[in-house]
Amino acid sequence: MNQSQRINSGFIVIITVFFFWGFVAASNGILIPLFKAKFELTQFASQLVDFTFYIAYFVGSIIYFFLSEKFGDPLNKIGYKKGLVYGLLLSSIGALLFIPAANLNSYGLLLLALFVIGFGFALQQIVANPFVANYGDQAHGAHRLSLAGGINSFGTTIGPVLLGYTLFGSFKTPEPETMGIESVKAPALVLFTLFILCAALIQFSKLPQVNNEETNTKDFKLKDHPYLILGMIGIFLYVGVEVTIQSNLGALLELPAIKGIDHTLIAPYISLYWGSLMIGRWTGAITVFKPQGARKIALQIFIPLIAFSIVYLVNQLIGHDTSDFIYYLPFVFLAIALFIYSGEDAAKTLMLLAGTASILMLVGLFSHCTLALLAFTSGGLFCSVMWPCIFSLSISRLGKYTNQGSSLLIMMILGGGLVPLFQGYLADKIGIHESYFITVLCFAYLAWFGYKLRNAPAASVAAH
Repeated sequence: MNQSQRINSGFIVIITVFFFWGFVAASNGILIPLFKAKFELTQFASQLVDFTFYIAYFVGSIIYFFLSEKFGDPLNKIGYKKGLVYGLLLSSIGALLFIPAANLNSYGLLLLALFVIGFGFALQQIVANPFVANYGDQAHGAHRLSLAGGINSFGTTIGPVLLGYTLFGSFKTPEPETMGIESVKAPALVLFTLFILCAALIQFSKLPQVNNEETNTKDFKLKDHPYLILGMIGIFLYVGVEVTIQSNLGALLELPAIKGIDHTLIAPYISLYWGSLMIGRWTGAITVFKPQGARKIALQIFIPLIAFSIVYLVNQLIGHDTSDFIYYLPFVFLAIALFIYSGEDAAKTLMLLAGTASILMLVGLFSHCTLALLAFTSGGLFCSVMWPCIFSLSISRLGKYTNQGSSLLIMMILGGGLVPLFQGYLADKIGIHESYFITVLCFAYLAWFGYKLRNAPAASVAAH
């Protein structure tokens, strides 16, 4: 097998793993109402499920960073491949912890199990994101991350449907009242098996070495990398706004001025939001395959429409009410136009998408009914390719410090746990609709970050 074939096959292995991450990551949506009902939790206490998961990213990443400071970059010593395998095995231990936690009927132990899974995810993310970004021509690093993110979103979209059918014999998730805590055992075994299979897939695949040849990384100083600092803030706010839009969507939908529906009817809107991420990421990934001219434009039009159709059909299959979905198409076409116009410039893409999203959040704030709801939901479309843009732009100047920078960026996933809590606090004080003003601020910063990077001096990127 020649080097080109090895790179292509290895890349396929990595993005396959992204699918499994998406497949298993959707479990929190089932765990939160289940735990709330069975342990008689307050809404705040039930949100500890998400908080525990995201704080694990922070803890894992900061531990990795300090180990790098003291002993040198661990990934440069063991290699990306082993790092990814170790992360998957660590998450498999967390999956197994669900079984004794269920037997003991312990909410605390269940949260610990989620923490261990998230801790393993932190290591996997530290490895996988720079691995994909540096897996070939660095000019297309953001697009490779979009492709991986699209595969991840596809797993998130269809995973709950397939898993629910496998476990419950139905495409509809049962009401929490009809489930016991012991019901988490079967999904836990499924997660454990998937993690082990992913680890084996990586271990026995021929992946090229993409770790840095330079190993003297103990002299890393964050203050010397201003664009990384700005990127850390960007990741914090990006993950925060991506999570907070949907985390508070249930309460928003209950408002008579929006939809006036209870929590049992919100599923299609949550699905549409996460499906929007898939729509955008599939579109952003087109460049990886290097289409040119009219063919590229045609793909940038048809691929998002195909992705939207999948989201629609999956919800039809489940039996959700999709009557509002047709009104979402103008937002999809707006996103398509921006994707085409922004081209392959990651900074320009971030600036345009975040700026547009900030405007649409204002539309949501100053309107009502379906328009407000879909304007907020469209945040998923514009968030969709922000991660690869922010991540690739933030590490492009780091050279031998790429792994430390990656660990700090992954650490800032903590925003997914803190920003929704802050919006919840605002909602208690000023109202749930008005609290969505926080999304305007988040997107405004991201638009400024894209503008700042677009006008920055050319990056000095070390070869990997």
